Amino acid sequence: MQIAVCSLVFLTVYTLGAAVRARRTPAKVDLQGRLKNILDYDEPVDTRQAELSRPLSERLLRPLLGFVSSLAVRLLPAEILQKLEQKVKQAGETQGLRAVDYLGLKIILAAAVPFLLHLLSSGPWDTKKIMLAAAGAAIGWLLPNVHLDSKIRQRCEEIEKTFPDIMDLLSVSVEAGLGFDGAMAKVVEKAKGPVALEFRRVLHEIKMGKSRREALRDLGERCSVDDVKVFASTIIQAEQLGLNIGNALKNQAEQMRRRRRQRVEEKAMKVPVKMLIPLVIFIFPTIFIVLLGPALIQILENFVGI
Repeated sequence: MQIAVCSLVFLTVYTLGAAVRARRTPAKVDLQGRLKNILDYDEPVDTRQAELSRPLSERLLRPLLGFVSSLAVRLLPAEILQKLEQKVKQAGETQGLRAVDYLGLKIILAAAVPFLLHLLSSGPWDTKKIMLAAAGAAIGWLLPNVHLDSKIRQRCEEIEKTFPDIMDLLSVSVEAGLGFDGAMAKVVEKAKGPVALEFRRVLHEIKMGKSRREALRDLGERCSVDDVKVFASTIIQAEQLGLNIGNALKNQAEQMRRRRRQRVEEKAMKVPVKMLIPLVIFIFPTIFIVLLGPALIQILENFVGI
């Protein structure tokens, strides 16, 4: 009996001691095992192969573009970069290219196009070849601007098309009891496209400390669409004068729907005028041949017979 009691007391003391020691000892984390689950250490990492697996644009063109861009910023006037920055803001998504990158791209194309023309043409340099190289340099310099203008035009058309629907969603959200920032967050959650992306940027700027007035003013400058500019100025004036934002949004939504309908009617009225050109060039000559061809053949046969 005494042996059993001693054994029980020994086990109790040992268990308590182990529990206290385990409590005080920090838990060991198997970092090696966790890292092995993420990284495969069995396969050696070939730095050269990993570098060669990257696209050519990242290995060659991107460093070259960065070098030329940094050189262009130092040599060219600052007004050129400011105009490009404005265009890049208005174009929205530009595949990660900044205004400085577009400036370097303009210089590269202005040098590459005349060089390609020189390779394609043969013979010594003369006046004609120099003029051709100058024209190629001008074309290469203007190509990024043409690309940005095309993206700006497409983006503005999409904003003009979708902004009345966004205004309806904003108006309904405000009338339902949400604040203006909450209504913009609802638009970002429910809608897609450039307007939702711009509203997300406005909310981010407000969270970073910029005032709502400045964020909305920047929104109108970036979008360069009359409807967005009117919307931004209306909200700013409503806040300054203490007016009801819900009524202002409702009136703006009605006006924008009316303007969109007028734009559609204007485009529909231009369709007959645009159809006249292919009719005159392609349809009318064919009709004249079908109708007047037999008569001309008979007239020629009569003249020949005489």
